[in-house]
Amino acid sequence: MISYSSPEFEVEIKDDLCIRCGACVVNCSFDALEHDEDDDRIVANNRNCVDCRRCAVFCPTLAINIYENGLAFRKHGLWTNRAQREINKQAETGGVLLTSCGNELPSTTHPIYWDHLLLDASQVTNPSIDPLREPMELRTYLGSKPDAIEIDDQGKVKAPNRPSVALETPIMFAAMSFGAISYNVHKSLALAATEAGTLYNTGEGGLHPSLYEYGDNTIVQVASGRYGVFDEYLKAGQMIEIKVGQGAKPGIGGHLPGEKIDAEISLTRMIPEGTDAISPAPHHDVYSIEDLRQLVMSLKEATNYEKLVAVKIAAVHNAAPIASGIARAGADVIVIDGFRGGTGATPTVIRDNVGIPIELALAAVDDRLRQEGIRNQVSVVVSGGIRNSADVAKAIALGADAVYIGTAALIALGCTVCQRCFTGKCAWGLTTQDRQLNKRVNPEEGSERLYNLLRGWSIEIKDILGAMGVNAIESLRGNRLRLRGVGLDEETLKILGVRPAGK
Repeated sequence: MISYSSPEFEVEIKDDLCIRCGACVVNCSFDALEHDEDDDRIVANNRNCVDCRRCAVFCPTLAINIYENGLAFRKHGLWTNRAQREINKQAETGGVLLTSCGNELPSTTHPIYWDHLLLDASQVTNPSIDPLREPMELRTYLGSKPDAIEIDDQGKVKAPNRPSVALETPIMFAAMSFGAISYNVHKSLALAATEAGTLYNTGEGGLHPSLYEYGDNTIVQVASGRYGVFDEYLKAGQMIEIKVGQGAKPGIGGHLPGEKIDAEISLTRMIPEGTDAISPAPHHDVYSIEDLRQLVMSLKEATNYEKLVAVKIAAVHNAAPIASGIARAGADVIVIDGFRGGTGATPTVIRDNVGIPIELALAAVDDRLRQEGIRNQVSVVVSGGIRNSADVAKAIALGADAVYIGTAALIALGCTVCQRCFTGKCAWGLTTQDRQLNKRVNPEEGSERLYNLLRGWSIEIKDILGAMGVNAIESLRGNRLRLRGVGLDEETLKILGVRPAGK
């Protein structure tokens, strides 16, 4: 069938700079470039280009540029370029449109509330603090806190008999499964988390046997498919996370195609090689808060009550009462994932139309837990579109204990957000199981890049704290008086619990 859609991108190869080395052809995993031996030149197949930019980065003479297709679409407020492309694609395939990474809808129609929040600063009566000369405390503890401090007969504080996890920075690596991402990416995350004193999440694909040694910095996930879940796995990590929902695809399950299930992934997920790994939308044994409590307590019992148990939900309109139920179900941590969160594959219509922004869900959950007097019983972690240290600080001021980063971590490893993760052809070797492409990620180099990212953000957070006149992240947590809203309506400010700038 003839495609009515023109290519999205055009590859320009400057003939005067090109030395015909073939590096671009080797690096392109989408077959968008080839060497024409008859004319001795590099030829582009623009229809296959996804703008991953791998060819341009590795061209030794910088001879390659990539542009959006210049063929004009007639401007129309309703029938946009994107809307027409999607209709043509479905007319040609009859299938569901898939996409990867986070929600890309414009901020003019789908506000990024982080960008409408400003952090306050101290001046004279409450002077700022210089982080170069004063100690700044970023250490964060996850887990339930006691209702009151108890003192023994000797005047010493009684240590609470409950587990907790210390993070040296309030930033963790989000759940990305082995299968959705490559082994080398998983190892990069494990090494970086160990070096930075934080945690990384296995995702729903189990844990590769060689990564058990990093268990002290690992969160093991229990999703609806229960892939790779067994006694040793549950006891391997510092924390267990029950995945109920995900921000990029609330209310639906997951699917890892059989062609990605090679021998190693088969062993880790405990399913036959070449078999599709389909995670159902709901957990087969969770249809109420009571059912969830049974699962939470079962996992605690299986690990001798030594591990924290977290429950991850998508940011939806009733996230606050759900979070209240999770807290009362015995969970130690509530994870909320916003609709700008990334993923390897999801229907485009779900990603763009289901769920709510993490900022609004976080504010609502924190308020509800405080009103019910149970905020100290759980920690709150948020994810879904955390892009920089300012987003982290604003999330903590809105009530989070810590944040997850996923797409930001992949970008640090080379991801260009070309949104083709689901094809298994990632040119950067991140979201593929192709052994030749996987070699493009060096775990030692990758872990260094990830550690540097966390280090840079942590230094910036200390600068933010110093500007506010506080020297510990605890002083910022839930302190919405240090936030001001810009360009937000009265109802949104009320939900966020933030005053408008100037007041």
